[in-house]
Amino acid sequence: MTDHIEIPTRMLVHALIREDGTVDADELYTVANTLGMSDQQVRLCLKRLVSEGRFTHEGRGRKAELRASADTTRALAPNADFLRHAFQQDAGLAPWDGVWHLAAFAVPESARTARDSLRETLVHLGGAPLQGGLYVCANTWEPYVEEAAHRLGAHGSLTLLTTTDLRRGATQEPAELARHLWPLREIADRYHRLGRLARPRLARLTGPDTLSPAALLTIAVELAAELTRAMEPDPLLPPQLLPQPWPGTEAREVIARCWAALRERGGGEARPALFRLYADITREAADRAAR
Repeated sequence: MTDHIEIPTRMLVHALIREDGTVDADELYTVANTLGMSDQQVRLCLKRLVSEGRFTHEGRGRKAELRASADTTRALAPNADFLRHAFQQDAGLAPWDGVWHLAAFAVPESARTARDSLRETLVHLGGAPLQGGLYVCANTWEPYVEEAAHRLGAHGSLTLLTTTDLRRGATQEPAELARHLWPLREIADRYHRLGRLARPRLARLTGPDTLSPAALLTIAVELAAELTRAMEPDPLLPPQLLPQPWPGTEAREVIARCWAALRERGGGEARPALFRLYADITREAADRAAR
């Protein structure tokens, strides 16, 4: 038996976007049923996504085709950048240079929505709050921060700086600062869960049993969902700032082997864009693990 992975319907739809921006309704309903979702649940989700302008919809029922908007497709790309960086860190290809990257902003109350969105973006990008309106990150995040600030109309209120001398109270040692600033225990627990859930799925993918295209898609969606849950709160700190051994490294190694097996099982069939992207990123990591 493998542990159940809870997958939001919206996440399933996004995960099945193909490289041409479409989602095949029959494939969507088939995978959804395998995951225990009802047709009605899927229909309601699609109705909301279309009303929000995230997709257009042509046809009816399982013969329908959905097409993702440009914004919906573009939103999938940044996560791939972070995943690629995580594997580079795991391989020792992105050592820390000792530089802390800081962002400060003072957005007025009249622009509360932009202020709150910028704060959420900084945390999503791996930032930790030092004090009101001041955030720190261990990675080069300036292009992402500036893009978000421009998009939110808050670039004029943003200050960026770097330092190699960061102290908080009496704490100055980098690894100790990291322990105080980020919830490392919670993040580690998420990676322990990811590894535990991925291993039996890897066994299925590398075992002798035949797996249908729907079964392969279901495993891929489950892995993508759990990987997202593990990585969303992870600031991707350099190994020098993390307790060792770090469970994220081991979990991502298992994930890389899963994606390699999925790619091999999938053959030349058309696959969702996100899966192909993940497979390309993790292929090198899987090769390293097999050596």
